[in-house]
Amino acid sequence: MEVAGDEFFIDLLFYHTRLKCYVVVELKAQPFRPEHAGQLNFYLSAVDAQIKASDDAPTIGLLLCRSQNRLVAEYALAGIDKPIGVAEYQLVRALPEPLDTSLPSIEEIEAELSRDLEGQAAQVDDGDNPRMSDEIG
Repeated sequence: MEVAGDEFFIDLLFYHTRLKCYVVVELKAQPFRPEHAGQLNFYLSAVDAQIKASDDAPTIGLLLCRSQNRLVAEYALAGIDKPIGVAEYQLVRALPEPLDTSLPSIEEIEAELSRDLEGQAAQVDDGDNPRMSDEIG
């Protein structure tokens, strides 16, 4: 995202279709620090000013940190009027059983992507995809 000629990089930006708002997620591989709240507040203001449509709800911020001190987070967020949540994450070595058995393997994903790429290449070779100039003219 560019603001006044400077580039800034949001970790994750989503659009929540039911709430009709953007969701900015910032990931920190360190414990919560008060300056993280300021950075996230800046991103929320920038998204609201540059991306959000007039009929969208205000952008929501979520800050995921390695750990948090609840009182420090409360003090850091006091006075900020934007919807911001702070949570800590835990890394796990293996997926929980329900997810592990329901998600495709890496090999299955790679095979599906290969089939998709082959299908796209075949469409281009067959002339199924009209050139953009043909669509415009």
